[in-house]
Amino acid sequence: MKFLLMMHMNPALWEKLSENEQQEVFDGHDRFQETIRHSGEMVGTKAIGAPADTATVTVRNGSVEVADGPYVPGETFMCGYYVVDVPSKERAVELAALIPDAKLTAVEVREVVHDDGAE
Repeated sequence: MKFLLMMHMNPALWEKLSENEQQEVFDGHDRFQETIRHSGEMVGTKAIGAPADTATVTVRNGSVEVADGPYVPGETFMCGYYVVDVPSKERAVELAALIPDAKLTAVEVREVVHDDGAE
């Protein structure tokens, strides 16, 4: 079973962390990636840009509209994800708890229900 482990970020919270605390988050991701690569559970990972660089596209009555910014406004935003291949949702939750972001904001766990095999 594949799961998407979506990490969320709050820039105001991140800015309050010391350089050492920020580095610990980065180091924690290195350790997490080592863990899931070693276990064979890692499918892939991506970090994504900030909401300020987002374009939201909608099509209404055949008209394409593009708005700057995220679909859902707010301070907290999805900043990246891991895709893991694990035997159960429980294991996906265990792995999500190992991601440093879970201690700062949240890591959302969702099952991948369609996979074209490309990563």
